[in-house]
Parts: sequence; C-alpha cells; structure tokens
Amino acid sequence: MFPLHREREQPIFSARAHVFQIDPATKRNWIPASKHAVTVSFFYDANRNVYRIISVGGTKAIINSTISPNMSFTKTSQKFGQWADSRANTVYGLGFATEQQLHQFSERFNEVKEAARLAREKSQEKMEMNNPGLSIAAPQVFPCFYPLPQYGIMELLQFSQDMSDELQSPPVMCTNGPEDKLFRSQSADITLNSEKERIKKMLSEGSICEMNLEAELFTLQDSNAKLVAALHEANANVEQWKKQLAAYQDETERLREQVADLEAHGGHGPSDMLKDELTQSLEELEALLKAKDEEIRILQAKKSDFHEMEQEREEAIHRIQELEMRNVELERRVQSAEQSLANSLEERDRIESEVQRVIEILDVKIFDLNDLRQSLVKLIDK
Repeated sequence: MFPLHREREQPIFSARAHVFQIDPATKRNWIPASKHAVTVSFFYDANRNVYRIISVGGTKAIINSTISPNMSFTKTSQKFGQWADSRANTVYGLGFATEQQLHQFSERFNEVKEAARLAREKSQEKMEMNNPGLSIAAPQVFPCFYPLPQYGIMELLQFSQDMSDELQSPPVMCTNGPEDKLFRSQSADITLNSEKERIKKMLSEGSICEMNLEAELFTLQDSNAKLVAALHEANANVEQWKKQLAAYQDETERLREQVADLEAHGGHGPSDMLKDELTQSLEELEALLKAKDEEIRILQAKKSDFHEMEQEREEAIHRIQELEMRNVELERRVQSAEQSLANSLEERDRIESEVQRVIEILDVKIFDLNDLRQSLVKLIDK
C-alpha cells in the first residue's frame, strides 16, 4: 500500500511550523494542534489531479486540507498565517520561525491554488466533452474531486445523465387537464432536488471517509518509516555484534592453541624454570613486603611522636592565648594608669597655679602691712 501511495502523491514543498486550529466554540481563540514545530507539506495527487496540505504529528494527521481555487492564505503577522477550509469546517493557523519562511509558504500556497484552479477547469472541460448532458448539473453535483469509496464516479455520471435525459425529454401528454400537468411538473422538481441532495450527501460522506482513510494512511506510513529505521539500526547492531563475536572466537582459538602448545611441551625443564622464576619473584615480593612493614612501623612511631608534638603545640597555643589575654589586660591597666597620671598632672598644675596666685596675694598683703606698720611708727614718734 505504501509504494502505491508514494507513486500517487508527490511532495512539492515542505516547511516546519507550529500548527493551530480555530476554537469551534468561540471562533476566536487558537487551539495548538502540535506541541512543537512539525513538517507541513504540499502534496500533488497525479491520479486525481488535486493538491493538498498535509502534516502528521505523532500518530495522527493534524492537517489534511485539499486546496481549492477559492481558498486564500492570509498573513496576520510577521510570522503567522492562516487559511479557512470549508470542507473540514475549520481554520488552520501556522506559526513560523522566521518571516522568510512565512513568505515562502505564502508564495507556494498561491502557486498551488492557481494550479488547482487550472486543474479543475481542465477536469470540468474534459467531463463536459465526454458527457455533454452534464453541462447543466455539473457545478452542483460535483463539488470536489475526491473519489467516492462507496459510489463510483461512473455510476454518478450515469445517474446524472439519466436525470438530464429526463429533463430534456418531451413532456408527457396529460388527459386530466392543466392541474394534472402542474402537479407532475412539481413532483419532477421535488424528485430532482431530493436526488441532488442525496448525491451531495453521498459525496460529502465519501470525502469524509477518504479524509479519515488518508489520515490513517499517513499515520501508518510514518509508523512504517520509524520501524524501517529501527530495523536498519538493529541490522547495524547485529553486524557489529557478529564482528565482536568473530573476534572473541579468534581470541579463544588462539588461547586454546597456546594451552595445547604448553601441554605438548609438558617437560620438567620449562616447568622448573617457571618454578624458579616464581620462587624468585615470591622472595622479592616477601622482601618488599617486609620493607613496607618496616616503613609502616616507622611511620606509626613517627605518628605517636607527632601526636605528642601536636599536644605540646596545642598546650603552647593555649598558653600563648592566655598570655595574650593577660597582655591585653595589662595594656588596659597601663592605659588606665596613664590616664590617671595625666589627670594627676593636670590637677597638680592647677594646684600649683592656685598656690602661686595665693603667694602673690600674700606678698601684696605683707607689703601693705609693712607700709601700715611704718605709718604707725611715724605716728607714734610724733
């Protein structure tokens, strides 16, 4: 099934984008259809002569939109564009990483839309040339180019031809008057409308079924590609394991040959030589072990001395800390004594200045008393 599908549809252009769909409830908000950027591709179906946009995310097809000439791709921002699909009754939105990718996708959309228009016109002209009676009802009976899974195109063409023949056939002569003729004309119109509605319903059901089948087909194709990749990887691992197994087998054979050679040479000469070598190696190892034991004993003795020195160092550090504390205390006391001495010197200077002032006052008083005494002596002499 997959090879036929690859021959039928060919990819034209691919781009990576984040896919969104319009919220059917609000018709305003966007709903993410993919958790991360996925591949969105244009496909051309040569058998049906139609173009489609398809994107597969995980195990399901998140975009399966047939391009029609009345579609238009609108750029709503620098990196986002959208188009409406009336068949799927939804609006798709694509968010690109760069503005250039959006521009390329928009140009390719317009090119594919023009190609779809030309393809539809050619298909309609071919249908009209093959079936002239379908020129009246063709635009209403065939709204799409999907093949119908339940009813074939040829059956629908034959049915439309029968209806056209019925419309173009001369009216039946009536015997009951104008009322009967009018009734038969109205009945024919009702029958024709009901048949048209039934054909449209069959076409829409066939398109929906085919869209579901196409989505399942793309899902199976993606799963098949993953399984093929896993199979190739498993085959590569099997080849690597075979090489490793062959290498191990060669190594085993080589060791077996060596063992066989040793068993074949099984004389006393080589065994004695090997024994002597082993004995000599053992003696050297014993001597080395003794030397290492002696070094360990010396290190252990040094370790005990080291512990004693460590204790002495800790005691010395403790004494130094005590001396530092006493030194700090003494410095504090010296500072206090210096402060007291400075205060005492200031007080002594103040007292000395006071004593000097009192002495000067006493000298003045003594001089005054001396003058008074001389004055009294003169008065007594008179």
